[in-house]
Amino acid sequence: MNPAQQPSYADQAELADVIARLRTRPPLVFAGECDELRTKLAAVARGEGFVLQGGDCAETFAGVTAANIQNKLRTLLSMAVVMTYAAQVPIVKIGRIAGQYAKPRSKDTETRSGVTLPAYRGDAVNGFDFTPESRRHDPKRLLETYNSSSATMNLARALLTGGFADLRTAHSWNADFVRSAPVNERYTELVQEIERALAFMVSCGMDDEAMHTVDFYSSHEALLLDYEHAMTRIDSRTHTPYDVSGHFIWIGERTRQLDGAHVEFLRHLRNPIGIKLGPSTSAQDALALADKIDPDREPGRLTLITRMGAGRIRTVLPPVIEEVMASGRQPVWMCDPMHGNTFTTDNGVKTRAFSDVADEVDGFFGVHEQCGTWPGGIHIELTGDDVTECVGGVDELGEDDLGERYETLCDPRLNRNQSLELAFTVAQRLTEGRIKRANPVQEYTPKTF
Repeated sequence: MNPAQQPSYADQAELADVIARLRTRPPLVFAGECDELRTKLAAVARGEGFVLQGGDCAETFAGVTAANIQNKLRTLLSMAVVMTYAAQVPIVKIGRIAGQYAKPRSKDTETRSGVTLPAYRGDAVNGFDFTPESRRHDPKRLLETYNSSSATMNLARALLTGGFADLRTAHSWNADFVRSAPVNERYTELVQEIERALAFMVSCGMDDEAMHTVDFYSSHEALLLDYEHAMTRIDSRTHTPYDVSGHFIWIGERTRQLDGAHVEFLRHLRNPIGIKLGPSTSAQDALALADKIDPDREPGRLTLITRMGAGRIRTVLPPVIEEVMASGRQPVWMCDPMHGNTFTTDNGVKTRAFSDVADEVDGFFGVHEQCGTWPGGIHIELTGDDVTECVGGVDELGEDDLGERYETLCDPRLNRNQSLELAFTVAQRLTEGRIKRANPVQEYTPKTF
């Protein structure tokens, strides 16, 4: 079987040269970091944490700017603070960042005004401009993918360890987004409450390093096999293969064929692996993929990311969860509420309704409560910018507003206010879950004397 969703390169010699150069490039992440993430995901699977994974639908080379990266990071950090305070369990923060430069497409070509050209498959493959030169599948773009991912990771690491993520600066993460919207007022009130708690802790002599930095991991879909193969290294400690292009990689709905090349590649890696499961997924599908990719049932290795759509998650997801758990497996269960809720307006604009996104998240929590399992995280497409790509939300964006700042080159993303609003939605469900169960990681227990 030919690998699905791969570019068609005209010059194989040029591709071979690019791959040879990529094989000599330094790793973007380290095997030990992947191991740390796998350990944290194992705790999430046991109900001792929650995953927040988010970022662009598809990154662009032009988007690799300090301001763009900072905006995404502080949006994720703001969401994580809201969720941490609600759930009182660690939030594992994974960016859909530093590698998400390719996208699968439903059609190989695009036609405009009678002219047919290859479809845009992300900056890693070709350009967005509708010209033959731009749409040519260019292997040199894989080198630019590496360079852009490296620049993004370098800045992210510097920011997150250099004070940007200090909890004492949480009030400033959203300084550029001051609005009168209720979601901002709620965030400000929450941060003030956290600051009072921090001040009390410091006055008592507790000023742990964990308050000043955060652990942050990169992720992307392992779509372009030439690139992922070239970025795979044998770890000197364990003599096993790691894909060092990202900490966490996932296989998509369009490339998860059991006998396909993507599943075959991912099953050999030591990275933690995600599998996207759409509304057509049966429990047998999920179990077969789990057995193929994670035959040893290693804690933290496997994450099942459900993308059923708001209208189907409550009926499709329960039998999948029940049979997977009956098999003795304990994966991380995550909800992708974006990809099952896309629609096109009468004007031909692809969008998503915030109400559908929130409803799928609500259904995800409800199903897990029904099944007695832990809803382990959310996987969302977002930006830190004030775009108008998804309708609804606290700003009540309508279809007529989409033209104001519709900037995505692929799928519509939640803007900063919508992302924060979703964080409060998740926080509410996590709070309800906390009330109904003993906190598995909270060491504080009131005592009487």
